[in-house]
Amino acid sequence: MKKTLLIIGGIVIIGAIVILNIMKKEKGVTVTTEKIERGTVQAKVTGSGQIKPAVEVKISANVAGKIVKLNAKEGDRVKAGMMLVALDPTQYEAAVERSKSALLSAKANEKKASSELKRSKELFEKKLVSLADYETAQAAYESAMSARMQTEAALKEAQDALHKTRLYTTMDGVVTKLNKEVGEMAIGAQFQEDVIMVVSDLSKIEAVIEVDENDVVNVAIGDSSSIELDAFPDTSFTGVVTKIANSAKTTGAGTQEQVTNFEVTVTFDNPDPRFRPGMSATVDIMTQRLDNVIKVPIQAVTVRDAKKLKKKEDIEDKKINKGKEKSSRKMTEVVFVVENGKAVAKPVKVDISDDMFYAVLSGLNEGEEVITGPFKILSKSLNDGDLVQVKNKKEGKVNAD
Repeated sequence: MKKTLLIIGGIVIIGAIVILNIMKKEKGVTVTTEKIERGTVQAKVTGSGQIKPAVEVKISANVAGKIVKLNAKEGDRVKAGMMLVALDPTQYEAAVERSKSALLSAKANEKKASSELKRSKELFEKKLVSLADYETAQAAYESAMSARMQTEAALKEAQDALHKTRLYTTMDGVVTKLNKEVGEMAIGAQFQEDVIMVVSDLSKIEAVIEVDENDVVNVAIGDSSSIELDAFPDTSFTGVVTKIANSAKTTGAGTQEQVTNFEVTVTFDNPDPRFRPGMSATVDIMTQRLDNVIKVPIQAVTVRDAKKLKKKEDIEDKKINKGKEKSSRKMTEVVFVVENGKAVAKPVKVDISDDMFYAVLSGLNEGEEVITGPFKILSKSLNDGDLVQVKNKKEGKVNAD
């Protein structure tokens, strides 16, 4: 008797489960929806990098010498024409004195040669000296004149070297980097900079970011941008694209990790005085924009096999092509809308997107109710014609159409 009751109870439980499943299936799956509206879709390209002054001058020496004076330190504001660095001028002053002495000697020799040439010319005209003697005097004068010109050039060179022991700034700005101290040597060179300090114009700041090669084609000079700095949380700054690199920066060339980026420069509209060169920046560049377009939530767009969509035109197409070879599987983008309690798959053509929406070119109408979730059901198991229940997000109620 007891065994019979257990068997009967088990049958009842199984039957209840089956009935519940049937009822659940008849009611359909629970989904969330959103009504289609018109609005603006703003596409953007994101890149990261660092900020730097638009203009900066590297102060370096053209002549070698020990630094004997620094008139500015990091963070100091300087004016155009201000002397910032003084090098030991001793050897250059001595070179100027030597050149001046050599010039006096050269001028004296030139004067003597000029007198001898004048006297030789008078004697030659009276036929008292030979032509060879006259030409010798003329050559001696030209040689003395050449020597004088060379010593004048040497003096100018020595004076120029002496002048270069004083380094001046060419613009107003802030000293943003100081690489040397008093007592250190400045290695002067014309073709290799030995930077002593850097003066920057902090009134104009740029963010130099790297943009992927697939995205840079959508960026144009003049595009507006939104800039975020790690040092300024919850604060956004505005800017505009002012430069796009023509050559790429490639890392990991020849490997699976190869990345090709292009540098894009974005100039801040109103830089904060607290900005410092080298701060990390993330930039959203606003590219293509579409206004008053039908937009659909990104999560509502999925893909399905075009041949399995249960639409009249598909059925007719199958009848017409019955007996022909099966074509390869073709996936198409679709959006599920709710019609009479059922999910209806509608192929759509989408354009640009922002963080939340796609712009829809065709396939949807304003006011239609599209299914936006759950993701697992929408992306895999939901089919055209399935029964659905709409869950109202605001009220938390489930409505069966």
